[in-house]
Amino acid sequence: MWNGRIVSNAPSDFLEAPIEGKFYERLTALVSRFEELETAISDPAIQKDRAHFQELLKEHGSAGARVGLFRTYLKILSGLEEAKSIIEEGDDPEIQELAAAEIDDLNEALREAARMVRSTILDQQVEGGDDCIIEIRAGIGGDEAALFAADIFKMYSLFSEQSRWKVEVLDERATDLGGYKEITFAVRGRGAFSRLCFESGGHRVQRVPTTESQGRIHTSAITVAVLQEAKETEMVVEESDLRIDTFCASGPGGQKVNKTASAVRITHVPTGIVVSIQDEKSQHRNRDKAMRVLRSRIKERQEQEKRQKEDALRRTLIGSGDRSDRIRTYNFPQNRVTDHRIGCTLYNLDRFVQGDLDELLRQLEAHDREERVQAL
Repeated sequence: MWNGRIVSNAPSDFLEAPIEGKFYERLTALVSRFEELETAISDPAIQKDRAHFQELLKEHGSAGARVGLFRTYLKILSGLEEAKSIIEEGDDPEIQELAAAEIDDLNEALREAARMVRSTILDQQVEGGDDCIIEIRAGIGGDEAALFAADIFKMYSLFSEQSRWKVEVLDERATDLGGYKEITFAVRGRGAFSRLCFESGGHRVQRVPTTESQGRIHTSAITVAVLQEAKETEMVVEESDLRIDTFCASGPGGQKVNKTASAVRITHVPTGIVVSIQDEKSQHRNRDKAMRVLRSRIKERQEQEKRQKEDALRRTLIGSGDRSDRIRTYNFPQNRVTDHRIGCTLYNLDRFVQGDLDELLRQLEAHDREERVQAL
């Protein structure tokens, strides 16, 4: 089974180039952060807050390999500069000769250290790339769009099952025909976000709807948003920033699911983000689910703003988060699925909608890796 790593196609001279400029500055900042974390995790007061302590340990562990390799790079660079200084300023011919002989070895070691630093960064999964929340919404196409939303939910559910991830429905707005106007669900498991993050955007379907009596092909669309699930410890939302409303939940056709005000609508006043959840009969459980979605949307908003400020680090396949971007077309008459971002067309749509996403996801991940090479 594929392990999620892709061999880089980047030229070796690029990988082995000197580490300098903004890349050097970012790695230096990472070392400083790593040293802060080392101090923090040894603090008994911080260790008492188990959840926060675990988060710091995870961040520390994630940065360890990069920091170690960059420190090695800096040590070799220091040795190289010292050898050059001896040659330029020294007055002992024998020592100068030894230093000159050492320079070739140090240059080779420096290139290898640079390659290791870059390769380690490129091989890393998206940070915190585990649990995620996926929102699917029917767009143009009425009932057919809602049915397509249900098909895509099933597709992700089957892929999650194959990947041994757990799927939990957080909220749904079902239609009389068995489709979804909206469905929000969590996917939990190792690497879930890092693999599914490429699914955000507009998905278009071309097929003959079950409701079409004359056999005509219709085009419908849905939008998908994949949010990295934000833990309560990393995304603290102040109660004073929230406006919470309750109302009676409703089902297809306006029928009441229950007569109590169990549905919850939470508005985050500073950002204007609104989340409504009515899936549970318990108001308390609906509120908990709504807060999970809200924290994740706020986190995504912050990440979006960060990507906009740091153009060089923007990941084009994760994109701006604009759900209106058309990323993929599913053509059922031709058994064809096309991803427009990388110009990839596969003629296995029958298997694709049954959760066989690996081939396309590998190509998306490979292209994303190349984009990160350029960003370095």
